Amino acid sequence: QVQLVESGGGLVQPGGSLRLSCVVSGLNLDYYVVGWFRQVPGNLHEGVAAISVPDGTTFYGGSVKGRFTISRDTFKDTVYLQMSSLKPEDTAVYYCAAGPPRVVGIGVLSPYSYEHWGQGTQVTVSL
Repeated sequence: QVQLVESGGGLVQPGGSLRLSCVVSGLNLDYYVVGWFRQVPGNLHEGVAAISVPDGTTFYGGSVKGRFTISRDTFKDTVYLQMSSLKPEDTAVYYCAAGPPRVVGIGVLSPYSYEHWGQGTQVTVSL
């Protein structure tokens, strides 16, 4: 059974940092792309970042480029999202998702490209 479990969310002040973790089990992560998405109530999932686990190629959404960094630890079957210079508009539930390599060609930051999803972790940026 495939499972993705996010952790690391919480409350942080504007300008602060958080690191989210996504632990994946039940599939060989070496053959997948892992993406991070976020959602606020009433909105669609927004693609934040993605990483091709086999070769480490990274992709970022425009609103987080330069502030967020995605990385992977293949020994731990974990993908991280380091978030810095956080803004109130970064407040959302953050999800990780895994998909086959073809997602790079069909929409690496589109939620519709991904097959397996975690349950999400809340990030709140506020004073």
